[in-house]
Amino acid sequence: MIDLARDHHDTPLDPASSDAVAAAGLRLHRVEDADLAQTSAWLEAEARGFLDSERNDAQRRAHFDSNAYYRKLGVYDDEAPHPETPVATFASWVAQLTVPGDVALPACAISSVTVAPTHRRRGLLRELMTGELRAAAAVGIPVAALTVTESSIYGRFGFGPAAHAASWTINARRAGWAGPETPGRIDFVSRERGREVVESLHERIRRFSPGEIDMPGGHWDRFFGTRPDAENAEKTRVLQYRSAAGEVDGLVLYRVTVNEHDYADSSLEVSSLLAATDAAYAGLWRFLLSMDLVGTVRAHELSVDEPLWWMIADRRAARIEVRDHHYVRILDVPAALQARRYEASGSLLLHVADPLGFAEGRWLLTVDADGRGHVAACTGDAPTDAVAVRLGVAELSAAYLGGVSLATLARAGRVESSDADAAARVLSTLTPPRLSFWY
Repeated sequence: MIDLARDHHDTPLDPASSDAVAAAGLRLHRVEDADLAQTSAWLEAEARGFLDSERNDAQRRAHFDSNAYYRKLGVYDDEAPHPETPVATFASWVAQLTVPGDVALPACAISSVTVAPTHRRRGLLRELMTGELRAAAAVGIPVAALTVTESSIYGRFGFGPAAHAASWTINARRAGWAGPETPGRIDFVSRERGREVVESLHERIRRFSPGEIDMPGGHWDRFFGTRPDAENAEKTRVLQYRSAAGEVDGLVLYRVTVNEHDYADSSLEVSSLLAATDAAYAGLWRFLLSMDLVGTVRAHELSVDEPLWWMIADRRAARIEVRDHHYVRILDVPAALQARRYEASGSLLLHVADPLGFAEGRWLLTVDADGRGHVAACTGDAPTDAVAVRLGVAELSAAYLGGVSLATLARAGRVESSDADAAARVLSTLTPPRLSFWY
């Protein structure tokens, strides 16, 4: 894993992308990790791209100290008034993506994708994305993944929405509690104390949750407000759940917004809730929904199949919005499909179309009785019992974690199959995928 991450970070820029950017009168450059000035200028462009404010010295330093592992690319216009500030940005690193079967798969995690409004429609996003996907594939990374601010952009590059996220707004007074009693203990702890235990807790959880990745560097300190550039960190409260045996099995971070017109009807926003056991999950949610002076509880990046739905007495006290969240793009079909486990045996003949060429081909997926898959390129006749499936790489990537059924995609006209229901059974999962944060 360390070698793969280093190889990806240090791999040369894609020559075709560099040439295409140069033909447009611009320059593609990889930001030097040890150069604070370069990194700060790159960060300024990223902030501008996401409509954020200028970064201060503390923010620049914190980013520089915590994100050296990023592979940071910039497109530069040497004729611009500030040629040191890129007009497009792109970052990536090797993450561990949990796939069905409690398996971690190396993934090229992509973030900080921006193009300045002054340089739109010059193909910069296309060159950055295609070049970096080629670079990732060249070092042997089987999938790429990202979270998106706009859902219409990345399908053209073969990404599919593989894990959706639910946002909940709960009328706490109306909801009531119909869930179990829990034997553990809930206490307030300092942000620093929570930060000490959160990494090991998250590792316990994410290894069994398809769609999750290991937390990127610097993120926990940002969430807990324990890094120098934290803003309004004092507003974050931390709750801890300990089992009867004394194990820290759950944490929740939240902030309260006071209702100035009705203090007893204030709002609580959950920043992150981590629960390694069912008891911790129930105990923390019950506590949040019964807090004094809180009328509304909001939480985001939840699963589309939250147990909480079955723990509140009045389900109409909750409003739930589901949207696309974690996008996946398969680069190596055999490596990706052989890494995960399956709930049903069977054989699928996958005719995959890929405009970028990485996943293009006829692939025979054979799943044995133990749920292990074997994939081979199919150049001749397929077994007579193989179910034929014709689809694009974006559709295969969307179905990869089990977040959407191939039968659903077939009914939507996105997949053709000789038996879509049988194909769906092979790729289906018991646990819907999720990702509990943005990156």
